[in-house]
Amino acid sequence: MAARWPGTAYTTASASCPRPPPPRPSASPRPSWPAARTTPAASRSTAPDGSSPPSPRRAVGPRPTSSAPGPSPPPWTAPDMSHLLAFTVAAAVPLTHAAVKRLRHRRLTRDARCVEILAPPAADMPAAETLWANFIGLLHPAWKRVLLGQPHLAFEYLFGINGVRIRIWVPGVIPQHLVERAIEAAWPSCRTRPADATPPVPLTGRAIGGSFLPARGERLPIRHGHGIDPLRALLGAAAGMPQRQHAAIQILARPATGRRLSGLPLLVRPVRAVLDLITPGHGYHPTPDRVARLEESAEARAIRDKAQRPRYEVAIRYAVQADDPRSARGALTGRAHAIASAFALYNGHNRLQRHRLPAPARRLADRRLGRGFLLSVPELAALAHLPLDPAVPGLTRAGANSVPPTPAIPRTGKILGVSDAGHERPVALRVADSCHHVHVLGPNGTGKSTLLAQMILSDIQAGRGTVIIEAKGDLIRDLLGLIPPEHAAKVVLIDPDDRHPRPSLNALGGPSTDADMTVDNLVGIFHTIYSDYWGPRTDDILRGCALTLARTGGTLADIPDLLTDPARRQRATATLGDPILRGFWNWYDSLSEQSQANVTAPIMNKLRAFLLRPFVRDILGSATSTFDLADVLDGGILLVRLPKGVLGDDTARLLGSVILAQVWQAAARRAKLGRPRGHAALYCDEAHNFLTLPHALSDMLAEARAYRVSLVLAHQHLAQLPRHLRQAISSDARNKIYFSLSPEDAREAERHFTPHLSAHDLANLDAFQAAARLVVRSAEAPPFTLRTRPLPEPAPNVAAQVRTAAAHAHGRQTAIPVPNDPRTH
Repeated sequence: MAARWPGTAYTTASASCPRPPPPRPSASPRPSWPAARTTPAASRSTAPDGSSPPSPRRAVGPRPTSSAPGPSPPPWTAPDMSHLLAFTVAAAVPLTHAAVKRLRHRRLTRDARCVEILAPPAADMPAAETLWANFIGLLHPAWKRVLLGQPHLAFEYLFGINGVRIRIWVPGVIPQHLVERAIEAAWPSCRTRPADATPPVPLTGRAIGGSFLPARGERLPIRHGHGIDPLRALLGAAAGMPQRQHAAIQILARPATGRRLSGLPLLVRPVRAVLDLITPGHGYHPTPDRVARLEESAEARAIRDKAQRPRYEVAIRYAVQADDPRSARGALTGRAHAIASAFALYNGHNRLQRHRLPAPARRLADRRLGRGFLLSVPELAALAHLPLDPAVPGLTRAGANSVPPTPAIPRTGKILGVSDAGHERPVALRVADSCHHVHVLGPNGTGKSTLLAQMILSDIQAGRGTVIIEAKGDLIRDLLGLIPPEHAAKVVLIDPDDRHPRPSLNALGGPSTDADMTVDNLVGIFHTIYSDYWGPRTDDILRGCALTLARTGGTLADIPDLLTDPARRQRATATLGDPILRGFWNWYDSLSEQSQANVTAPIMNKLRAFLLRPFVRDILGSATSTFDLADVLDGGILLVRLPKGVLGDDTARLLGSVILAQVWQAAARRAKLGRPRGHAALYCDEAHNFLTLPHALSDMLAEARAYRVSLVLAHQHLAQLPRHLRQAISSDARNKIYFSLSPEDAREAERHFTPHLSAHDLANLDAFQAAARLVVRSAEAPPFTLRTRPLPEPAPNVAAQVRTAAAHAHGRQTAIPVPNDPRTH
């Protein structure tokens, strides 16, 4: 379009129009326009004088100039300050991030500890997957992760001269009991014990190590689901460590967050991208079967399977250390290569590639997990699990299977101990259920005496009548320092090592109506103990003597005088009203002195070994008893300590059996009189020594339940019992508490605990661990395992106070004369 100036006509120059003719000179000068910046469009418009018109978009005029100096610009302009700020922020962000990471790691390591795992006799891979699936619950909420970070665990295999240990490092922010419960839930038969968070390998000496990363990225899984235990090669490579050398394999793991998982591509996009690269042009379409085969290839399925499972961020490190770096360089290198080579078992769609690890001992001790690579739960379980092979050299196993008690097992009553599986809680036996009697079996040193002491103290503190008879002496010696002082006056102590006045008990005393039973028990005891040397004449003579003395107020210590002194015999038989018993003595008096010595020699040599001991005479040689067994059963305490090393085998058995017979008669007499009676307990440690009564044990156990007396029969192994006693205890002592048994006894006892516990479990119980099958409300509860609690420390001087109080209350102040020896007549 033509531009016009006022009073002037011109046209726009273009390629199709000729340029206008030059202007004609004029006499009057025209004003000249100052130079101005033009645009391409404006450059094609000219005034008639050839000057350019002013631009309508900006002011036209000469640029102002001034020679006066102005202020100089500042050295840092606004753009320069922004660059400095950006540089400062860029430098501060990584420094701040590093400081936050250090603070978070310091928080994790504060109060950190380890949980050592004792492997069960048998383990499987699903249990390891269960463990790591449970640990997914350690994932913190997003806001907490931003502030405090996400904690991690360290699963460690430690190798040394003492074998291999397995433990889990637990940061201080995670409660230790949660980890222990998760481990026991995965492997109920394992054991856990706390340990200090020591470095996996010593920080001194020389160390060689490395780390592993996936060679093909973290999308593809490593191999898992092995037919054999993948740890077999790994443990073999590190086994047999020499003195002063150590090795460790550490697997750090934390649950992967959603943000971390978002960076892992899904299946369809990478697979289709590969298909697009190999697929021809638009005119070619592969068949559906071929597309399906490509999309469902093995690697694609493996990627999809891994992407669908819970995942962990993981770091794998190992180190081999020696205290002497000069002589161990070659050995360390070879051992490190062997450990690294053992990871080849995990090669599959992916493989673990070895990388050098600077300062490996320090890195393992630091237990710092930065950005790890992703593994699914099955992959991690294949790396971090308990050995599956039943025999692993140098591995300390837990031994027996641990079984938690059912909720029906009481927590109060006669305390047995605490459960050792599941949540720890007290386990006890109801007082009423204890009348079904208790069989305690276990060798010396397994915790049997500790269990008995706990049960006895429960009875004493509850005021129940308690009788303890033992043939070793350790149990009562321990109990004397634990008896509450307020119960000291109720104690009756029979102890050959006690120098205080001793109590006395007439073995032939009691109501005349009980004389026949008393004599039957006494003769039966002698017959059982001396069965190899017992005949009908010996039985007849002892029975006649015992009946005569029981009806005339005599004692067992009077038998030698009765047989050898005619005057004493005349006084004793003068008042006899039994014609048969009088006929016995008439026959005996008709014999010559030599014949009398011959017929009495078998019984006299047995009585002589028994009665010539002052301790036995003090107990059995008085016609008047200093304590009443009925009162003992109604809340008293009778402690009978009969160490075989002091008294001899036969004397200890005979005296203990006589006292047991008297207790049994007192219980029966109490029931016949209809007296109000509470529960009482009779404890027999090394019970096979004292179960010599003529009655069938099964009948005694059944009657004792009616008398409200519970029997606790303890001994070391089943071979100590004759067959008839073993059968009676198996069927009628329904509460079973067994400590570690011999293989033979374990096979015999397995039928009481199957299917919960096997013979292997019963033979591999730890010290102070027991398998129990109890009666609860007259019904048998499922078996479980327990651990006895240690006894409290005895108070100072309590044992001496109890001995003094017992002697003051029940001791006899006069000595018993020595009986006549028939060999002197």
